[in-house]
Amino acid sequence: MLNERDRKVRDERLAELVRYCMTSGVIDQNLYEEYDVKRGLRESDGKGVLTGLTEISDVMGFKIVNGKKIPASGELYYQGYNIMDLKKGFEKRKFNFEEITYLLLFGALPNVKQLHAFIDILSQYRELPNKFVRDVIMKAPSMDVMNALQKSVLTLYSYDENPDDVSVPNVLKQSLSLIASLPLISVYAYHAYQHYHNDKSLVIRYPKAELSTAENILRTLRPDGQYTELEARVLDIALVIHAEHGGGNNSTFTTHVVSSTGTDTYSAVAASLGSLKGPKHGGANLKVENMFTDIRENVKNWSDDGEIRDYLIKIMDKEAFDKSGLIYGMGHAVYTISDPRAVILKEYARNLSVEKGREEEFGLYEKVEQIASELLTNRKNLSKPICCNVDFYSGFVYSMLGIPKQMFTPIFAVARMSGWSAHRIEELVNEGKIIRPAYKYVGHHRQYVDLPDR
Repeated sequence: MLNERDRKVRDERLAELVRYCMTSGVIDQNLYEEYDVKRGLRESDGKGVLTGLTEISDVMGFKIVNGKKIPASGELYYQGYNIMDLKKGFEKRKFNFEEITYLLLFGALPNVKQLHAFIDILSQYRELPNKFVRDVIMKAPSMDVMNALQKSVLTLYSYDENPDDVSVPNVLKQSLSLIASLPLISVYAYHAYQHYHNDKSLVIRYPKAELSTAENILRTLRPDGQYTELEARVLDIALVIHAEHGGGNNSTFTTHVVSSTGTDTYSAVAASLGSLKGPKHGGANLKVENMFTDIRENVKNWSDDGEIRDYLIKIMDKEAFDKSGLIYGMGHAVYTISDPRAVILKEYARNLSVEKGREEEFGLYEKVEQIASELLTNRKNLSKPICCNVDFYSGFVYSMLGIPKQMFTPIFAVARMSGWSAHRIEELVNEGKIIRPAYKYVGHHRQYVDLPDR
């Protein structure tokens, strides 16, 4: 243990290093334009730079009419099927995440026999290794469930007899195991955090083979293990619409980049989890919920459009909430008129708000969505509309389901594990080159100076 004097000296030295770090890496921003650097892998008009090909999903926000891009209602396709058409089929069955996972992995919708066999396989893979919960999840529990997920996934490497086998049959087996077990790991990690950091009672409930992924999440997460059919169906649809969203989103691109090196499945998934954790990606719905908490506290009359508009202007002017000037949950890189995921989730949010007696709160979300779209379009003088994205309503849905904020992003990860697995297998099947984009050096070459002369 360092004494007080040594700790003070260390901190002073660290502060000096921080100053060097903050000044030495600053690059002249004009150079990005001079060298036509695609910052964020985006073109100057905001369109993503084409870096790969995929058959897994398609994201569309425009239509081409007479050679011009025209804003259109957003469309999302899973293996060629429009998500809206899939949703209509969902109305005939209670739970569909497992079927969508099958579709993403194998490129076709299963028949009854195939689906039942697939669900049975997933139920068998839900079982974690012997004493894994005690030895891994309960030891040194993280205050962030996403970090606990990364730790657990990386540790599963040690329990695998062939962890480095990247043949498609073995990767598929590993992927199915992770798809099935990630929900449990997430819930158990949350319970461990609550127990060790917040002195809550520790309840570890095992999943039931006959229940869906959504049902098992609610059953193992809640102290009493109880849930309504509507609650489970709403969580199921949330998993479905978060399962996949093209190869260009940050975490899925991470899956392709890391998989292209030939590394093992656990390392690739841990990298994708690290990407999704970021507040600019998977953590965005938590930002939305925090913003609405602030709005509810500062807007007294939720039915007064003028009062709502005035407060949103304060947020945009960096005078309110986190002073970033952002209205979280509004806008998308591809979608313009609408985000189909948000359209679907909004419908379920409305139904759930009735069951939960939170219709007035749902009305506030609707008003903010409408007013914010108008304000942002006018403020930025845009020729295209701005719609809300899936994060706008997902946090509200999770809060109505009683899902704690610490689980918002892990639930996203549980769903997206299906998409990541499909993209990892696609990368391996096509035997692509290692992904290594170029960076241009803009520093200065210098002569070496001996240590005593510096």
